[in-house]
Formats: sequence, C-alpha cells, structure tokens
Amino acid sequence: MVKANLIQIHDVIRLNYYFLLFFVFSFHNKMVRWITPFVKQCFVTSGVAISMAQFGLVFGITAILIPQLQSQKPVMLIDESTESWIAAIPGFALLFGNFTIPTIMGKYGRKVANIISVLPVIVGWLLITSASNTYFILAARFLQGISMGMSTSLGPILIGEYTSPKYRGAFLSSLCLVMAMATLTVHSVGSYVTWQWTAFVCSVITFIDLLIVINSPESPSWLADQGKYEDCRKVFIWLRGDTENEELEKMIEASKIVRESKADVVISDTFVKNLKAKFAVGFEALRRKEFYKPIFVMVHVYTLGEWAGINILSPYIVEVAEALVDKDKMNVPLLVVTVDAQRIIMNAAAIYFMTKFRRRVILISTTMLCVAVLLLISAYSYAKTSNLLPFDHPSIGAILLHVHMFTIATGSVPLPMTISGEIFPLQFRSVSGALSAVFFSFHLFITVKTYRYLRNSLGLHGTYLIYAAIVTYCLVVSWIFLPETKDRTLQEIEDEFRGGPPTRDRDENTAEILMETK
Repeated sequence: MVKANLIQIHDVIRLNYYFLLFFVFSFHNKMVRWITPFVKQCFVTSGVAISMAQFGLVFGITAILIPQLQSQKPVMLIDESTESWIAAIPGFALLFGNFTIPTIMGKYGRKVANIISVLPVIVGWLLITSASNTYFILAARFLQGISMGMSTSLGPILIGEYTSPKYRGAFLSSLCLVMAMATLTVHSVGSYVTWQWTAFVCSVITFIDLLIVINSPESPSWLADQGKYEDCRKVFIWLRGDTENEELEKMIEASKIVRESKADVVISDTFVKNLKAKFAVGFEALRRKEFYKPIFVMVHVYTLGEWAGINILSPYIVEVAEALVDKDKMNVPLLVVTVDAQRIIMNAAAIYFMTKFRRRVILISTTMLCVAVLLLISAYSYAKTSNLLPFDHPSIGAILLHVHMFTIATGSVPLPMTISGEIFPLQFRSVSGALSAVFFSFHLFITVKTYRYLRNSLGLHGTYLIYAAIVTYCLVVSWIFLPETKDRTLQEIEDEFRGGPPTRDRDENTAEILMETK
C-alpha cells in the first residue's frame, strides 16, 4: 500500500515536472518573440534618458530646496547670493563635464564613460540628503553639474549609435519628455516631503539608471572605431537585428579606411614628438569639413535652443506670468501648472512629429513662430507697462505664454538633442560632441545668471527683444547650413558633410603629417 502511494506521488511529481518544463519553454519562446530589437533599443535608451533626466531633477529641486532652506534659517542661513549660486552652479560645472568626457568615451568606450557620468550625480544626491550646511549643497550641485555636462556630450551620441534611423528621432526627442517628467516628479515629491527625502528619492532613481547602464552593451560604432569588428557585428545585430546590415558594413568599411591609412605610421615615443604629432593631426582635423561643419552647425542650434526661452520659463515662469497677467484677475499658480503640463504634452507630441516630419521643417517652422511670439510678448509687455493698451485681458498674456511654451516644447528643446546625436562623424564624435556641448553649457549658465540683470535693467520687453535677435540670427545660420537628417544613417550624414564617401586617398594626408613628425 505504501509502495503504491509512493509510486503515485512519484508520478504526480514527474507530471508536475513535465508541466513546469512545458511552461518554462513556452514562456521562454514568448519572451524571445517579445524581446525584439526595438525593445532592446528601448532598454539601452532608457539608461541614457534617465541620465539626461538629471537636468529635470537637479534644476527642478531648486524650486523645493531654496524655499525650504529659507524657512529653516536658524538651521541653514542663506542669502540672495547663495540662493543664486545654488540655482546656477550646475550650469557652470557643466563645462568641466564637457571637457572631461571626450577622452574617456574616446579611449575607454561609451559604456565606461556612461557609468562614470552617473557616479558624481549619485554622490551629489547623497550629499544633499545628509547636508548640514550650504557648502555641502554647493559641492553636491557642482558634482551634479559635472555629471550633467558629461551626459550632455555623451547622451545624444549614444542614442545615435545605439538606435535605428527610423526610431532615432523619436528616441532622441524623448529625452526632453523625460526631463519634463523628471521636473514634474521632483516638484510633486517635494510638495509633500522635505528636501532631504526628495534628494533621497532622486538618488534611488539615479541608482536604477546605474544598473541599466551597467547591463547595456558597448556602442557598436566605438567597437568599429577600435578595430573590434566581430564584437561590433555582434552588438549591432543584437541591437538592430539583421535587417540593417548595409549600414553595419558601411560603418566598418569607413573605419577600416581610416585605420589602414595610419597602420604603417610609427610615431616616436619621445614626449616632444608625440605632442608635435598630436598638434599636427589636430590642425589637420580642423581643415576637414566633416569636423568643423557639424560643430559650427551645432553651436548655433544649441544657442538657438538655450535663448528661445526655456531658461526663462523653467525657473522664472512665475515672474513672467505675473508680468503678463494681473494676478488679481487670474490664478497665476494655476496658469503655471497648465504651462508645465503643456510642456509634457508637447514634448510627447514632438516624438510623433519627429517620426512624421523632417527635422529642418520642424526647426524652421517652430523657431519662426517662437521669434514671432518673443516679439509679441516684448511689444505686449512694453505696451502694458507704458499704459498704451486700448484693451487688455488676462487671457492675452496667458495665450502668449502657452504659445511660447508650444514653440519651445516642440522645437527648440527637443531638436538640439536630436540633431546632436546625428551629425557628428565617427572619427571625431567624442571631441566634436564635447566642443559643441561647451556652448550648450555656456549659454545655459549665462541665460540663467543674466536674466535677473536684464529684467531689472531693460525690463521684460527689452529682455525678450534680445532673445528674439539672438534666436533669429541662429535660425538663419541653421537654415543655410543644417542638412536634413531624418531617416538617414549616420554614415550618410557624415558623407554629406565630407562631400563624398571616405576614401584611402582622402586620409593619406593625416598619415603623411604623422610621418613628418617622426
């Protein structure tokens, strides 16, 4: 009887075992079918996106941190100058990240650079969480600025190298949506808990980002640039599938041409001759269209993006709203919330626009509308303060604010990020991206620091007039020199700047220069 029962139990266990194997096999097959190249691209892009979301978290927490510090003056005394530096020092520190990251991502790879870029911001959040005085907060925000400077140069390049041309625009424009969502997140959390707990929540988000980055592969473009062609093929196919092999082979062929042109050149190990060789190659690179043209274009596109008004409407939107509408006739806090909500909605809409319309069309149309709105706000503000309006209503100022945010959220904010991930050549991508990002960081710091001075000395109308003039100039330059990048491979865009595909003859100049320095 006992033996019969044992046999029955054994049969049940074996049946359950077979059922479990069947379930695991079926689930595995479904998971394999579900994890498509697009899903893999979403995964690796999410790590980059959360890194870029630090812009929203770091600058967004200022609205929570400063008011709470002011209410805790016996604990942490701050004056107006300290407040200004707490708000602006990340923009200044961005420059250090811009200059640091090119060597790292060029020599050690994009993945290592991405991991290193996340570490300072985690330390920064933990410092803020445990800060006992403003020195800790300033140091933390300086570290966060360095991290954001690294991400500014690295993030768009990584997405450009990771993703397919048909998805690239959407992935790059999603960075701005994630930044806006991060701002909303930190404002929402900070409305209910202290700035220490808000910083802790931000540190958890950043730690999740670190885990994603660690589990992401190396960029196939960097592997090709290093001559690791088999690894490049494996990662490229893992990310893209086997439907884009033409782009893969063109990228590898272009890399081989550059490497073979320098293969027989031996440089002396002496410091002086090595330094001389680097300067010689650097000056030769400056003469190449594929090096200086993308930088020239991105400098103006970044400048356009920073002076279009986002650095007014993010930290100073309450002041602008109160200048355009009478707070006795309209609920200004509600107006600010609706403008913030519109930014998220329009950032999401921009992702759709990137998949349907050409980059140049979106940039030119939204920027022309932005210039018109800047001029209208300038004229309306001047007429309002000078009592020249024959008729006025709070809805006029509210509509102008919303239209201004529309032009920013669909054009001048997402497009610089999108274009910067597409136009830099592989050979100079690290340096070109970093040099261009320096201007992004510079203009970010300048616009945030000078707004109050311009507003106090020239008024809102004078400030907006200056912004309109700068944006108009950058629009004209972009209109003339910016090529269309939608649905084109990175190699095709690089060839257009170069004036044709790479050839061995075209790269012999660099080899000859290196030989002369021996």
